[in-house]
Amino acid sequence: MTATGIGSLPGEDIDAALGLVFTELPDLPHLPELPARGPGADMVGRAAGALADLHVDLQPSGWRLVARPGIDERRAVEFLDRDLDALVPIAAGHDGPLKVQLAGPWTLAATLQTARGPVLADAGAVRDVVASLAETVRVHLAEVGRRVPHAQLVLQIDEPALPAVLDGSVPTASGFGNVRAVEPAVVRDALRAVVGAAAGVDVVVHCCAADVPLRLLDDAGVRAISVDLAVARLDPDVVGELVEAGTKLWLGVVPALGPGVPPPVRDVVDPVRRLWRDLGFPPEQLAPTVVLTPACGLAGASDGWARTALRLVRQAAAVLADAPEPMSRNAASR
Repeated sequence: MTATGIGSLPGEDIDAALGLVFTELPDLPHLPELPARGPGADMVGRAAGALADLHVDLQPSGWRLVARPGIDERRAVEFLDRDLDALVPIAAGHDGPLKVQLAGPWTLAATLQTARGPVLADAGAVRDVVASLAETVRVHLAEVGRRVPHAQLVLQIDEPALPAVLDGSVPTASGFGNVRAVEPAVVRDALRAVVGAAAGVDVVVHCCAADVPLRLLDDAGVRAISVDLAVARLDPDVVGELVEAGTKLWLGVVPALGPGVPPPVRDVVDPVRRLWRDLGFPPEQLAPTVVLTPACGLAGASDGWARTALRLVRQAAAVLADAPEPMSRNAASR
């Protein structure tokens, strides 16, 4: 069984962050985001700055589409280039899986602004962002592959705003109303275009909300779906169908903020075992189907908790790989 991180980490030192990730998560390391460095180093700013043939600047209301590049966009591009270059000394010879993340089309549409309000309220702007992000995916994966030519790339698309887009709860510019809900078929097709741009690369969509649209994501062609196991309302019938069809589950099992005293590993693995028993699949199918992660990004955590969280998911994955079901008392005594 494999463990990985969601994306963000505390601190401002990309070399230290990569050292932590490759030490604690050697089977599936990732390129972390470090939002503490400032705007452009965060999830949305990183993807917005990288959008192909579109430009952004930073306003009090957030990132806004503009006609030409400026200092905010250049800073975001510099952060990403610096982080990609930092992969070379630590990962140039890495020949296993390596994950990179980009904000998804609907989270970008819900958070980016035009001069009149959210991109989500402008169908033409939404189409532009989707097309741009698809090209960005192609370029980004090529840039990563150039620096780590032996790695097996995995792309995580972050979609925390996806349920709000579907249920019509994204606020308008005034804050007094909401943008109309987007039809599921439109949401699916946009995701499918972005997923399709990652040709030959496994794509996982991460959404840490309660109502993750599992079937829609599966229809969009993703290889895996990443959820916060403590928050997501998972229908066992739907999850079972997806697993039978080959979709993998990435389960967030360690809180993103330190609870004070770290939980014992058995408390981390027990919810996974319960879910697997509810699904009715054989224990030996657990390890090849499930990846363990923290519940969400760790940017708000202390350095100590970030290290502990990554270590806990790795230890939990090792326990489940060795013993997907706990031994009975009689077996344990033999």
